[in-house]
Amino acid sequence: MEEGRRFNAVPSETTAGRKSNVAGDHTCKGCSFEKRINGEEPKSIEASEAENNGEPTIFESKTTDSPKAEDKAKSEKREEKVTSTTTDMKAGNSRKYRNPEIGNEEKIDEDSLRFAGRKPHDIPIACQQRGGEQGSSSRIPEIAERRSTPSVSDPGSITRMVTMATPGASHSSASQQRKLMSYSQPLPRSEIPRCVSNLRKKHSLDEEPAASSHPFPLDIPRSFHSSHPASSLPPGPIPEFIGSGGGSGIFRLPPRGAVHPGRPPPLELRPRPLRETQVGAFLHAIACTTSQVWAAQESGLRFWYLSELFDEWKGREMPRRGDEESAPFHTSVRTPAALCLVADVGRGLVWSGHKDGKIRSWRVEQTRMQMGSLAPSPVERNEGGAGFKEVLSWQAHRAPVLSMVFTSYGELWSGSQGGNIRAWPSQAIENSLSRSVEERHMAALLVERSCVDLKSLVTVEGECPLSSANVLYLLSDDSRAKVWSSSSLSFALWDSRKKELLRVFSLNGEIETRSNALSPHNPNAEVDVKTKVSCSSKKEKSQGSSFLQRSRNALMGAADAVRRVASKGAFGDDNRRIEAMVITLDGIIWTGYTNGSLVQWDANGNKLHEVQHHSASVTCLCTFASRLWVGYANGTVQVMDLEGYLIGGWIAHNSPVMSMAIEGLFLFTLGNLGGIRGWYLASPGPLDNALQSELASKEMLYTKFENVKILAGTWNVGQERASHNSLITWLGTVASEVGMVAIGLQEVDMGAGFLAVSAAKESVGLEGSSYGQWWLDNVGKTLDEGTSFERVGSRQLAGLLIAIWARRNLVPHIGDVDAAAVACGLGRAIGNKGAVGLRIRVYDRILCFVNCHFAAHLEAVSRRNADFNHVYRSMAFIRPPSGGNAATACASNAQMHRWGNATDTGRPELSEADMIIFLGDFNYRLYGITFDEARDLVSQRCFDWLREKDQLREEMRAGKVFQGLREGDFKFPPTYKFQRHQAGFTGYDSSEKKRIPAWCDRILYRDNRSVSLSDCSLECPVVASILQYEACMDVTDSDHKPVRCIFSVDIARLDKLTRRRLFGEIIVSNGKFKSLLEEYQKVPETVVSTTEIFLANRGTSFLRVTNKCLKDKATFEILCERLRSKNEDGQDLRIRSRGSFGFPNWLKISPVVGIIKPGETINLSVQHENLRTLEDFIDDAPQHQWTEDTLDSEVLLILKITGSRSTECRTHLIHVRRTFKSNEPNGHL
Repeated sequence: MEEGRRFNAVPSETTAGRKSNVAGDHTCKGCSFEKRINGEEPKSIEASEAENNGEPTIFESKTTDSPKAEDKAKSEKREEKVTSTTTDMKAGNSRKYRNPEIGNEEKIDEDSLRFAGRKPHDIPIACQQRGGEQGSSSRIPEIAERRSTPSVSDPGSITRMVTMATPGASHSSASQQRKLMSYSQPLPRSEIPRCVSNLRKKHSLDEEPAASSHPFPLDIPRSFHSSHPASSLPPGPIPEFIGSGGGSGIFRLPPRGAVHPGRPPPLELRPRPLRETQVGAFLHAIACTTSQVWAAQESGLRFWYLSELFDEWKGREMPRRGDEESAPFHTSVRTPAALCLVADVGRGLVWSGHKDGKIRSWRVEQTRMQMGSLAPSPVERNEGGAGFKEVLSWQAHRAPVLSMVFTSYGELWSGSQGGNIRAWPSQAIENSLSRSVEERHMAALLVERSCVDLKSLVTVEGECPLSSANVLYLLSDDSRAKVWSSSSLSFALWDSRKKELLRVFSLNGEIETRSNALSPHNPNAEVDVKTKVSCSSKKEKSQGSSFLQRSRNALMGAADAVRRVASKGAFGDDNRRIEAMVITLDGIIWTGYTNGSLVQWDANGNKLHEVQHHSASVTCLCTFASRLWVGYANGTVQVMDLEGYLIGGWIAHNSPVMSMAIEGLFLFTLGNLGGIRGWYLASPGPLDNALQSELASKEMLYTKFENVKILAGTWNVGQERASHNSLITWLGTVASEVGMVAIGLQEVDMGAGFLAVSAAKESVGLEGSSYGQWWLDNVGKTLDEGTSFERVGSRQLAGLLIAIWARRNLVPHIGDVDAAAVACGLGRAIGNKGAVGLRIRVYDRILCFVNCHFAAHLEAVSRRNADFNHVYRSMAFIRPPSGGNAATACASNAQMHRWGNATDTGRPELSEADMIIFLGDFNYRLYGITFDEARDLVSQRCFDWLREKDQLREEMRAGKVFQGLREGDFKFPPTYKFQRHQAGFTGYDSSEKKRIPAWCDRILYRDNRSVSLSDCSLECPVVASILQYEACMDVTDSDHKPVRCIFSVDIARLDKLTRRRLFGEIIVSNGKFKSLLEEYQKVPETVVSTTEIFLANRGTSFLRVTNKCLKDKATFEILCERLRSKNEDGQDLRIRSRGSFGFPNWLKISPVVGIIKPGETINLSVQHENLRTLEDFIDDAPQHQWTEDTLDSEVLLILKITGSRSTECRTHLIHVRRTFKSNEPNGHL
């Protein structure tokens, strides 16, 4: 379809009109236009009929019940002529038609007609045979003419629709050109059309006409008369008008495809569920063990086996709604919200910190499911299924646990809300784990009493160098036996062996010495702000402001003060908050900030380097081998080397990246909305391109198609309440044909006091009114809400209200409802003008509905254009207050959900939608025409000519507003302005102002099509067409008429289960991919100098590790597998498994982790430490430090070697034996 043009059939002329042209008669009996041109006062239709001896003067069906035989014969003759003409048109693609009145021939191209959405035989007789006075030029229909003529400025290129419909209309060549006139310029008399026909017709707004006997009657919309509602939808779509300027800049369509062009193909471990399905089950963090991927959720934990990544739920117990397309997973028993996770490699456990302040440990044991039975036993189901058991738990803090880490000596450190940090000794944990199930309560008490409160240790005389801010991050520097703790504004360095605070740093790396009195939580700040607000209020009162104005200003000031205090107390400088922290294998600390910058620190807290590759806020960091991954608030993931140089990046999620974890070949990322995706560690690389091609070639195997019919309605209600019959006429008669209903109301309430109160409520996050609720309730009753439809969402801004209902069988496929409001009134702050919007996800596609009310008055075109531009650019969607995440009250909310649905693509949020429907009172008027002329043209149904005077169409052609949007060709009268409760033609404004009728109330849309004929596919997933576009002219409750439009929307969506299965088949069966993956999983060959080390007290030995590979780097890590003690006779006393690393206190290895370059050797120092510790006993229980055995002992170390593109590893076993000499003190004082 040609952009900025209109394609539709023209009104047919009458036989009487053609006869008049032959005679050269330019008058039309009963036509008020002709009489006004000649300076005569127009006569009424009844008077004209009387002068014509009762003969009708307007083309329409006879009103008499028994027509004369002569009229019947003429009618039959006309039908024969029409049949003959239609047969000629069907004979070929291009036919010539002779006009008998002027003797010329006109050629109509059939292809042009198909391009316009019409068949050749649909052309009215008026387009095939036209007459005119001698010397006037005859033209072909506008459809074919625009197709064949390149320039619209050529005199013969475009003829007004009224010229086609009016036989004998004479115009000079200058008047035939399109004229550019100001909107206030009156209509020239030379351009006033004559009557369309000469048959009798009363005003179209007065009553329904009788059935026409003419073969080509005027096309009257079905909604024109509510007494005969539409019983079914039309068989096909109606023609559309497309605005210019689309497809570029902010109006460029969002990229879509079977495989996203801007990122590597991901493994969809858990496709992002609809937000509404996850209440009580939102995911907060992920972690990986050697065989599982774990997730902390609102109601406990869940995990996936890496071996089941490509499996389906067949034969298993189906999960809750929202997880049907996820890979099979296993859930724990219900617990308070889990906020953080840490994997304990040594013990084979996973530890979780919870909202209730408890720390819990979990173990997965082999079950009947792993041994071949698909269904879990009743015992397994009660315990969480799949052997998912809670091993140990204790009350660690009084506040939510936000972070945890294992030190190199096996101790567990935890940080909580409020700034508390506690250490839990390894021996206490081991003793508690060794107890039986019946002794769990005693085991929990044992661990709780072993606690070391680190904040209390560094508090002297009530002064503490640590702030009370939440401890969000804990990191362990295993090579140097140090621990880093961090809040959003500062971080501290600890000695993990002595539990001493070494330094406290500010965001800039400066050493802090401040006390708790200088904490960001300063209660005096709030008092100062309240005082300022009070003073401001008194000043406004002295200036004589009105009560409502003072109330509004006070509320807005108070809300702003609350926001400032909250921001200052919680986060300080918004642009320099620490949002993420990680330590690399070489001991370098990386911190990410709100402004997108990344800072590199050495092991002592000295600032080394700062880089910035993105402007969005950093949300999480992850490292493996020689790479660093950065997650951002706009969903982007970037890959860097350890020097800070950017390797690549892509959009991983449509929401902030909350957490990342690595295992096997994959980097797993968790989006803020719950989706988990796996990315190859080698990405970006050659594997991505090959996998993209394979998946794209199988597109049709994982594509599903859906169709949804949407009823969109707009009505400026003028502060009135509609009757039940009016709502039935507007919505009820067609609701049975659709799956969704979206309505936009304007001027629900417009009082000055209401607008002020509404602005004040908006400033504190409140919305709605009693009037708005009345409309929601009554529209819901009209739609049979609760039985047939359910309300999906709504949003009100002052007098603007938008709401969406969906059929109950469609509701499971609809979610992620977000709302937005943009004020365009006084100072862009008052909601008397503006827009409200709802964004929803339907079959995984984004649909936006925007209800607008723009500036009024004829001359305010530029203001209306500016209002649209402001709305389109600034509309930002957020979760409605009444719904959304149940975790918003969670203590981790500030850490995990503070980014919301942030985007930083530089494009408006509306630009990212697959389909946008704009509806409302746009207030665009008719220009260059008077009230009387417009009213009479309406009575004659000259809507095609009136559309040429429509400001909105004119601005859309020029690409100044609604760029690239589409609108159906409408055939209903102007919907503004009417006298309330007055039907018919006389209902138009008859006051002194005599506002010119106009199509103020409109419905426009945009889908994924870049061209008009695009088919629905994953590259163009949403394709819509208009089935009905009409106004309900019989509704008289307001000065506007309600308008409705029915869309047929085709949606292409991914079958994510099938695609994940195909993903696995490609990886397993394709030889090319298998060879690439085998290459990625290769571990560099390394050798060690010895496998046995003997240490005496204070002795030191060295272990040399050599990387024999000359191409790849090798990553090493040393773990303590077990500790075995012996008595003086050499007998084993006990063998204990250790936590992560978990070295005994007497053993120091440096470095514990690191990278060995190709062909190089690294020396590891293995040293015996004579560490003497004090023990304080209360009630015979040690309170601070658990001492290691002072007898001879043996430690089994594991040297773990991995490559840089997979966690596949090789191991070396190292035995370290310690001999305790009798001449040394026994370790007790």
